[in-house]
Amino acid sequence: MHIAVLTLFPSMFDAVLGESILKLAIEKKLVSFEFHNLRDWGLGSRRTVDDRPYGGGPGMVLRPEPVFEAVEHITSSAEGWHRILLTPQGRKYSQETALELAAEDRLLLICGHYEGFDERIRLGLNVDEISTGDYVTTGGEIPAMVIIDTVVRQIPGVLGNEASADDESFSHGSIEYPQYTRPSEFREMEVPEILLSGNHAEIAKWRNKKSLERTQGRRPDLLEKNDE
Repeated sequence: MHIAVLTLFPSMFDAVLGESILKLAIEKKLVSFEFHNLRDWGLGSRRTVDDRPYGGGPGMVLRPEPVFEAVEHITSSAEGWHRILLTPQGRKYSQETALELAAEDRLLLICGHYEGFDERIRLGLNVDEISTGDYVTTGGEIPAMVIIDTVVRQIPGVLGNEASADDESFSHGSIEYPQYTRPSEFREMEVPEILLSGNHAEIAKWRNKKSLERTQGRRPDLLEKNDE
């Protein structure tokens, strides 16, 4: 997979890609990245990328010209780009979306800033509008990092144990079961005996039961969605 990011702050991604699973994925050549500063396509000597909104209102809005020119330049290198516009107005991101995007060969993440995008960017660039949640961040960079991390870990070979992703929360429409490790007793809290039994069939049943109980108590909406 190849991922390109269009952003006003490319250096924000340095630490994220330099550690842990993402760093290993890059070293294994399972994913590659390119970062583009939107100001490289800015207007005039000051490389302006934003302006005041028509009709008045607070803040500034990203102009269409720099974004169009940047996206067209980036995607001219190859075909098959899936263009993602990160915006609170987009479809809500989920584990299902991560799996969907992991099947793509090329992703372009377009990070907004200020008060958002000129509407013609949405209308003219054939973008998939995505929101990572019902909240507002200062820019699209942190949501882009969320998408990068959740998508890359789905690429075969990225995780040391391929079964890890299958057992995680949301992978089967429910929250993951409780996990324990050594010691078997800590401050009068004991590991459930079933997990020490070595009976894998019974352990699987216990985990499934606990997963359903936890989902029912904390995220019943996930079970309702599964029933639809």
